[in-house]
Formats: sequence, C-alpha cells, structure tokens
Amino acid sequence: MSLWNIFAKDTHGALKKYASRVANKRAQAPDRWEAIKVLAEMKNEEAVAALLVRFTYTTDPSITDQEEKDAVFDAVLDAKEVSVAPVKRFLARAESLGWPLKLLEALLNEQEVLSELLAVLEKMDTEYERDPQRKIQILVVLEERSDPRIGEVVERFVEDVNETARFHAVGVLLAQSDSERFQERLMNLLGHEESLRVRARILDGFAHKGWSVKPLGKALNLPVGYRLNPHGVPQKA
Repeated sequence: MSLWNIFAKDTHGALKKYASRVANKRAQAPDRWEAIKVLAEMKNEEAVAALLVRFTYTTDPSITDQEEKDAVFDAVLDAKEVSVAPVKRFLARAESLGWPLKLLEALLNEQEVLSELLAVLEKMDTEYERDPQRKIQILVVLEERSDPRIGEVVERFVEDVNETARFHAVGVLLAQSDSERFQERLMNLLGHEESLRVRARILDGFAHKGWSVKPLGKALNLPVGYRLNPHGVPQKA
C-alpha cells in the first residue's frame, strides 16, 4: 500500500470518528468540541457535511448548545466555496431552514439563495403531509422577497390542503412587484376559500392595492368587518 493510500485511509477513519462524535447529542461536550475543531481543519465537503449535523439537535445547557452551533457556523463559512454543495444538500432535507438559510445567505448572493429556495419548494406538494413546516417556512421567507420567478412557483400553493400554507402563499403573491398577474386568481379564490383568515388576507391585500372585487358579484360573501366602497374595493368597516 502506498503512503498516499495509507494517508487517505487514516484521514477517512478520523473523519468517520469525529463525525460520529459531532452527531451524538449524548457525547461529552469536550469530545464534541474536539471533533468540531478537527473537522473544521479538514475543510472538505465530507467534513462540512459532518459538521452540519450539529444543527439537527439541541443539548443542555442552552449556552453550550449555542456556542457549539456558532463554532460550526464559523467553521462552515471558513471553508468558503467547499461548503456550498453540502449546505445546499442540507437545506434540501433540513427540518428547519434557520441555520442552512443563514449559511447560504453568507455564502451566496441573493439570486442564488432564491434559486435554491425555489428549487426546494418546486419539489413539494399541495396535498396533505404530516409535517408541512418546511414548506411553510419557505413561504414565510419568500414573503420578504420579490422576483419574477417567485409567483410562478408559489401560485399553486394558494390551493394547498394546509390552511397556513395557503395563508402565506397568498401573502407571497401579494408581495410581488408583479402581483397584478395574480389578481384574478386571488379574487376567484375568495369565492370558495373556507378560511376566514385567508379570505381576510386577500381582502386586505386588495384594499391596499385598490383592486375591485365587483366581478365576483353574489359569489362574494364578505366576512364580518368588511364592506365595499362604491368602486368595489374592499375596506374594513
């Protein structure tokens, strides 16, 4: 066996050993700290992927948990472009978007981050799922962004089985600079949407933009607290 093969084997063994420690929430804190430091020095995709696992659980005391996660965050950023692919994969499967999104925002520009969010959302369904939180988190994040690509991906979620997903999908469409593209779709949604909260959000959006709902005619059943002005624009009573 060549010296290179021996070195590669030793490196792989060390990576596996320290990755296991980082992933073990019941490990002693000093052991996890040592593992984080060793993996941080490796600066390869496998080591970054191993470090990212630390964001998937919490430990007590909370101050130690936060310190470890901050150290992992810094280590991942320090690996620079090496971290991009592992972080993208982590975003695609993570239960919570908080850390992977924060990392991507530090590693990539705004357009690249948005592309990743939309790519994840495009793979999601509007049917029932046991835990829709990842989808909801993405929709919440997109409410703070405006881009011509967003509406095309988000529009179908106004018919999502989950009421909270519908609520935020409506918010995303209303937040777009080209929101008039979805005016008719949102108005028609008022005719059959059962959630008072979602209907109120649509009405508030129409009120803010000065959009009329007159075309709905008798199909419009205004919630208590709303009325139409002479031009058919909803207003709060």
